[in-house]
Amino acid sequence: MKRFLFLSYGFEKPSPEVMGAWQQWFASIADRTVDQGGLWSGGREVTTDGATELPFGPDAITGYLIFTADDIDDAERIVRDCPVVASNRVYEIMAK
Repeated sequence: MKRFLFLSYGFEKPSPEVMGAWQQWFASIADRTVDQGGLWSGGREVTTDGATELPFGPDAITGYLIFTADDIDDAERIVRDCPVVASNRVYEIMAK
């Protein structure tokens, strides 16, 4: 199995129904989860020109997860079932 990085974008205060949907989704992929990651708030982008505060809002990365799947198509199917705030992205983690 290959490893994939899932990034969730956007933030809205979740309703109890949305929280329940998230919990069900995480439970449904528990056997594929490598690192459930977590949620966070604002951050900083660091470049050679300095640092910029990153707001916590609709365009922010708000969580991550590392999970296993057969290939990118399988990973997409898994991510499609996740409750979406703004968007979800998935990337294959290349083997060393």
